[in-house]
Amino acid sequence: MIIVTVKKFNESQKQTLFKLLVESGYKYQDTNFDGRQVVVVPDLNTGKLKDKITKLSGIEKIVEVKEPYQLCSFNAKSSATVISVCDFKVGDGAFGVIGGPCTVESEKQTIDIAIQVRKAGATALRGGAFKPRTSPYAFQGLKEAGLKILAKARAETGLAIVTEAMSCSEVSLVAEYADVVQVGTRNAQNYRLLEKCGEMRVPILLKRGFSCTLEEFLMSAEYILAGGNNQVILCERGIRTFETYQRYTFPAGSIPMLKTLTHLPLVVDPSHAAGRAEFVPALAFAAAAVGADGLLVEVHNNPESALCDGRQSLTPKEFACMLKKCKKIVNLVNKKD
Repeated sequence: MIIVTVKKFNESQKQTLFKLLVESGYKYQDTNFDGRQVVVVPDLNTGKLKDKITKLSGIEKIVEVKEPYQLCSFNAKSSATVISVCDFKVGDGAFGVIGGPCTVESEKQTIDIAIQVRKAGATALRGGAFKPRTSPYAFQGLKEAGLKILAKARAETGLAIVTEAMSCSEVSLVAEYADVVQVGTRNAQNYRLLEKCGEMRVPILLKRGFSCTLEEFLMSAEYILAGGNNQVILCERGIRTFETYQRYTFPAGSIPMLKTLTHLPLVVDPSHAAGRAEFVPALAFAAAAVGADGLLVEVHNNPESALCDGRQSLTPKEFACMLKKCKKIVNLVNKKD
């Protein structure tokens, strides 16, 4: 059950509502969307209490939600969410582009790539400082030193920084340097980490777990929203199937489906879905055509020597060429008849 207030809902009205819920024995989670207080009461099923709440000043509506995800749904917020930081903007027609290397290797490498992706049209820089690797012997990232390099790249280019936190202890540190904290596919159902992200007041880019259903994906986002952080960007990055020719399978149909289920912006990572650079542009075009709100693309100035995921990384020139075509597709899709 969701309680939605009017925009001018003052502190006194809020405390009156919360007091009524507590005294009636109900737990609740609250957040704020576009100036409206949105309160989730999971077990609210008493008609008399609903009547009391409806009669309180400042209550706009009470909505019964059948889906397990409450705050993600259009019942909580009827308009598309737009997230904006630095020059990066995504959602409701704003097509956000995040480009950069899989991992921060050095200051020169990172800043050189940042300059080139900015020139190509990206408004945010991706780059891993903390790297989740399948092998414990693989390069694990430069950690805080990598975060400092990313901050220098932002100062040099104005690009917003998107980088991953892998544990609860890393979230606050990453948030000190980054503009958007990424939760990777391996941590999509790390609920303690998601709760920690819910405590933050910075945008969170949540990747779909490679074995998550759409409902499980949205429930992971719900953890963050329920914690009070209403700035969540979803990222479809492909799922694991029986197919082995490509790294993951990109379910293009999930994009329009999610767009009907949630108000949250949705970007696509074609690099991880493809696993091979030559297939990345085609998947990016498909993502733009089916209504994605943006892209997260791996770009490296020398993919052959990359410390991580060079096989799926575009060169800056390839990235620029891809973006030109993507923007034409986005403009065509958004064109009013």
